[in-house]
Amino acid sequence: MPAQRERPTLKNNSEEAVRGTVERIVFRNEENGFTVARFMPDDGKELQTIVGRFPQLHEGANLQVEGKWQHNSQYGWQLAVDSYQLIVPTSKAGIVRYLSSGLIKGIGPVTAKRLVDAFGEKTLEVIAKEPQRLFEVAGIGQAKAKQIQSGLAAHREIEQIMVALQGWGLTPTLAVKIYKAYGENALDVVKTQPYRLADEVWGIGFLTADRIAQQVGITGNCEARVTAGIKYFLGEEANAGHVYQPLSEFLPKVAQSLAVETADLERSLSKLQAEKEVFKAPLPDADQALYLAPYYYAECGVSRLLASLSKCALGFKTPDLPEKIKQAQETVGIQLAAEQKKAVEKAALCGALVLTGGPGTGKTTVVKAIIELLTSLGLKVNLAAPTGRAAKRLSEATGKAAKTIHRLLEFSYKEGEGFGFARNAERPLKLDVLIVDEASMVDLLLMYNLLKAMPPASRLILVGDVDQLPSVGAGSVLRDLIRSQAIPVVTLTEIFRQAQESMIIVNAHRINQGLLPTFTAVGSRRDFFFIPQEDPQAIASTIVALVSRRLPRFLGTKSVEEIQVLTPMRKSPIGVTALNYLLQEALNPPDPLKSQLTVGNTTFRLGDKVMQIRNNYQKFVWNGDIGLIRQVDSQTQQLAVEFQEEDDTREVRYEAGELDELVLAYATSVHKSQGSEFPAVVMPVSTQHYIMLQRNLLYTAITRAKRLVVLVGTKKAISIAVRNIKPVERYSLLAERLRQEAEHKPLFS
Repeated sequence: MPAQRERPTLKNNSEEAVRGTVERIVFRNEENGFTVARFMPDDGKELQTIVGRFPQLHEGANLQVEGKWQHNSQYGWQLAVDSYQLIVPTSKAGIVRYLSSGLIKGIGPVTAKRLVDAFGEKTLEVIAKEPQRLFEVAGIGQAKAKQIQSGLAAHREIEQIMVALQGWGLTPTLAVKIYKAYGENALDVVKTQPYRLADEVWGIGFLTADRIAQQVGITGNCEARVTAGIKYFLGEEANAGHVYQPLSEFLPKVAQSLAVETADLERSLSKLQAEKEVFKAPLPDADQALYLAPYYYAECGVSRLLASLSKCALGFKTPDLPEKIKQAQETVGIQLAAEQKKAVEKAALCGALVLTGGPGTGKTTVVKAIIELLTSLGLKVNLAAPTGRAAKRLSEATGKAAKTIHRLLEFSYKEGEGFGFARNAERPLKLDVLIVDEASMVDLLLMYNLLKAMPPASRLILVGDVDQLPSVGAGSVLRDLIRSQAIPVVTLTEIFRQAQESMIIVNAHRINQGLLPTFTAVGSRRDFFFIPQEDPQAIASTIVALVSRRLPRFLGTKSVEEIQVLTPMRKSPIGVTALNYLLQEALNPPDPLKSQLTVGNTTFRLGDKVMQIRNNYQKFVWNGDIGLIRQVDSQTQQLAVEFQEEDDTREVRYEAGELDELVLAYATSVHKSQGSEFPAVVMPVSTQHYIMLQRNLLYTAITRAKRLVVLVGTKKAISIAVRNIKPVERYSLLAERLRQEAEHKPLFS
């Protein structure tokens, strides 16, 4: 399509309402309704291009569209439609075109003309209200008349649904999603059960559902609203990492948010408990813990299954275990220190084991020795990690194949059935030993699914750094296991000579011990730098210069793929959003030869680094996965992202309605970087991020770097972070439940 000439009377992104006719469908995606069409306004002056989401659209449709003008470098000016309304044609020519567009099965151009010749401007009214009169037209019998009437009725019903949904303040994008989810029942669901939307339609949370509910008359202390509110706020706390909520804190907070009485909440809680959607458990201070059902089952299940594995100490009752360990060392070509030998020995003797330690303490060396020892004893050893990047790194370090936990458990998704794991208690994994690296990233729900798939009498070895930030998902599994003292734990503390030459490793341990990092190079190693800057704008400018010019020259590396900016917060001039905008402009600026598309406030461009921000079970991509945009089609609003798998790369396609799952990832939060490793890490450290300046956050950030760390900011901010050892506590009773299982005592007896 040739680019249109500039529109002299309009500015880019200006609002306009236009009434006219769809002349031609240029592109249409039936999955999400995204459409590109040529549109002739009623003034007949100039064909225009409209883009947007329409559940049904056909050539000849009369529409009133409202939206913003946007200029596309390849296709010219386009009206991005925010809302629209179908205008039923009234002229004979308009009705002929309307009916012959393919909208109604059984009506082509010839039949459409015959109908209009017979009934004129009243044709549509006759079809809807007097279908028996259609027999007057040659070639139309009873079956065809019924088909024509039902086809027109179905089309009008869809349009009425869309108009009603948009009338309740829903964007066309969300309206299409609702219609796709519920079809002809969409209006009924919205009117009678609006809170279902929050659970079943991505992009609609409780607050949006609550706003819709108020418009359809569901307000105040209505049971449906209060019940949905309880589940929503419990879910929000789970998203923040909490497995449960103390009842005495939760009820007043939710009562205030919903503007209802505590008694209303208690009534709904009783109903939810009876339906086993929430559970309560005792707390030591006479309070009660309130759980959403999945987290309650998971916490109880993890404690029970781990305790069972731990009790299965299938230790090799053989006097030659020390000799076997010696042989394993010789085979691998390593010499274990005393605490490393202890870890290898416990791996042979214990049904469950936690191996923890900071960088440079030899966790990978121990894992290699464990693999060799247990394999030589005839056991089948499998390796896994939470992410594709971590699995690939584990495989490279050990020389053995490693999978993501999801792939190991044979994750699957079936339309109509949802997602699940093919490996479970009924179909357990075929292994004797499972070693899981980066275990600090494993959340409670994933650990539960993993343990359910462990075969009886197998053993589990969890390897991780407990001083890093906890998992993105709910729970602090690794920390709770260590705290429980119910599972054997080996902590590696000795930093080996080679590791001591790295300032990254030396400073990681200094920070962990409450000491300020040192910026003096050791020997010839220059891998840890501090650049003093006070002003946030100066910090941002320095980071852009480092990533775009200085570090690529210094390291001889690609800035986009190998240099990662990590920042404590999303907002602020040196937060994730602002830095991504600046870095995109510097590293991947607009180019007439590069396709791009804009969604909301974000422009996605060919070559951009992006991150998935939710688990997408259909596409098999997970929250925190980072990839590169390899294809962009700005006309159809589709793009393809290349993600790193365990042993390969995989291209994932995104439709227009799915782009809200992606964000730019030149800069990411420290939390989102867990399990990843980058050649170089650049981090702003400023008192602007005071609320997030914590020791484990700074420690996690610098341990993501393999070759180089650069901190930009103030030593005062670094000092605040190093001194702040108060972790953000997560509500969890896993440690207490593990002790309960080990001691065979009731919880808080």
